[in-house]
Amino acid sequence: MAGNDWGRRLVKSFRVEDGRRFRLGDYDPGDTCGLKSKEHAEKRLQRDVARLAELQDKLYAQDRWALLLVFQAMDAAGKDGVIKHVMSGLNPQGCQVYSFKAPSAEELDHDFLWRTARCLPERGRIGIFNRSYYEEVLVVRVHPEILAKQKLPTRLVGKRIWKERFSDITAHERYLARNGVVVLKFFLNVSKGEQKRRFLERLDRPEKNWKFSAADAQERQHWKQYMAAYQDAIRETAAEHAPWFVVPADKKWFARLVVAAAVADAMERLDLAYPEVTAEQKKELAAVRVQLEGGPHRARRKARRPHRAQVARRPLRRPEAPAAEPLPDGGEPTP
Repeated sequence: MAGNDWGRRLVKSFRVEDGRRFRLGDYDPGDTCGLKSKEHAEKRLQRDVARLAELQDKLYAQDRWALLLVFQAMDAAGKDGVIKHVMSGLNPQGCQVYSFKAPSAEELDHDFLWRTARCLPERGRIGIFNRSYYEEVLVVRVHPEILAKQKLPTRLVGKRIWKERFSDITAHERYLARNGVVVLKFFLNVSKGEQKRRFLERLDRPEKNWKFSAADAQERQHWKQYMAAYQDAIRETAAEHAPWFVVPADKKWFARLVVAAAVADAMERLDLAYPEVTAEQKKELAAVRVQLEGGPHRARRKARRPHRAQVARRPLRRPEAPAAEPLPDGGEPTP
């Protein structure tokens, strides 16, 4: 329990439930809450990963709640690594990961929530969105030319469109919460300097060249606009039922620790448990056991059969010789 309390204290300082006074500048991307040892953090992470596996098993068995984890960040902030390390102990059958890139022609023919709504997790499962519907108030806001490709009626694209989209997202998340979907949103807060270092590392290491795109570097030119867009998104959509976690991401090991602790804490608050077995179900299970062991007749024969040890302890007896019959002439029988 002490470990769980520690995790709750850790994530409390990064959790945003009321965005009215939120300022992104108040959050340090390099913060580690005094933890200086990567090794110490990894030990705690392994404990949380094991705990998540146990909680996921109960989540699936109970079949009442679903969990939606939304990850948003600038390029090279470490979203893929967080998902890989934090979710490493989960059962793949109960966990689904979706990555959302530029919308397809089919997706552009629908409302902006459509492509993510059809990927929502079922009850008992964990859904992970690597980017999400928040791209519509981030990338699209920084690049308004993308909005023109969404085929919206002209009169609906006004000055209040971003406020309207925030309102739609808030209503969507409230609807999910009212239907048993726990929504947790993570902004991996990486600094511009650390992003540059990681980009250069991708260029220097051949095995990481595939991760680099010239478009990623170009987006750095819009850093201030993106930070303003993230600040507004968190301000407008943070809620108790759908909190944001502004996760310091300059140290990858610390970001993973915070995410794991936040997910474990949220699941522990659900009072997950295995379904109780009723008296009728217990009778059915007992009947199945009898059937698997060979049926009731075999069970009765087995009950009558003496135990091998009892047979071994039984004293041996010689067979008695038959009584000698008298001779017809009345003589004595021959020995």
